[in-house]
Amino acid sequence: MLISEFASHTGLPVDTVRFYISKGLLHPTRGTTGGSRSYQIFSAEDVTAARMIRLQQSLGYSLREIAALNAEYRHGKRSMARTIQVLRKQIATLEEKQQSVAVALTFLKEKLSWVEAGSPGEAPNVDDYYC
Repeated sequence: MLISEFASHTGLPVDTVRFYISKGLLHPTRGTTGGSRSYQIFSAEDVTAARMIRLQQSLGYSLREIAALNAEYRHGKRSMARTIQVLRKQIATLEEKQQSVAVALTFLKEKLSWVEAGSPGEAPNVDDYYC
């Protein structure tokens, strides 16, 4: 499939697809479709790769981390031990973020309660909440 069809299948804007290609995250093949102009041809595997990139981003991976992990995968350098290491690291990162979000939510809820109560006494102090 060509880039516009690929973008449609993945839900990604064409510019994002081009960006992923430029960063080495996607590797479409080059081909021609009847003329002398070269086109990027995407496969079903590329669709899966694009969806994995989006999933990895939603889990907090940076594009640099995604590129490195995908390169390991493509070059057969993955192992159970490496997969466990990567997953444990990301779980720890997400748990840390979860804790920070929980603290921020507690502060915001207490601030909201204070405002809704007519702002009696001192406002909740953001310094009392470690984020």
